[in-house]
Amino acid sequence: MKILFFGDSITEGNRDKSDPASLGDGYVYILHEKLKNLYEDTEFVFLNRGTSHSRIADLEARADKEVVAEKPDVVVLLIGINDVWSRGELEAHFEEAAFSASYEKVVSKIKDCGAKLIVVEPFLFNVPDKKRFRRDFDRMIAIVRSLAEKYADAYVPLDEMFAGVSQSVGISAYSADGVHPTHRAARLIADNVIKKIRTFL
Repeated sequence: MKILFFGDSITEGNRDKSDPASLGDGYVYILHEKLKNLYEDTEFVFLNRGTSHSRIADLEARADKEVVAEKPDVVVLLIGINDVWSRGELEAHFEEAAFSASYEKVVSKIKDCGAKLIVVEPFLFNVPDKKRFRRDFDRMIAIVRSLAEKYADAYVPLDEMFAGVSQSVGISAYSADGVHPTHRAARLIADNVIKKIRTFL
């Protein structure tokens, strides 16, 4: 089974982009270690195609080369925070129609190549300097959920999950800046994506 991970820095996880086999040290690497141990008799190929600072338009531009050409069995897609965060830093408005159109093109390309699609919901923790992004973020999440209902074979509601677990132990256990996951958070992402992958085995 070939599993490909597509997204931004959360997926990239410090991978060596000069090495196509590099998985980095984030949730993709954790998932790969756990899944191999759970299914020792299954032959897996793991491909990390996460790239820092990516927005949905960047993934749309790279989808044919980095996803479709690889002919994966499963694609794990996690993207969206930079479409809100980067625009917020530039004092620009979140463009719902453009985001929705690009996102739909990406997920339809994934489905058209025959892969199972796991959409992982972007997440944003309630930290002071990110609160101003929340309104646009919620609009973006609504688009992701709607298109996931139409195209995805599985959905991981990460924003909802992190909002729940961080109430008991605090946000800092899961993210230092409200956007990037700690090792603990990466384990949670990996565990929940594995639950979805197992349904395809």
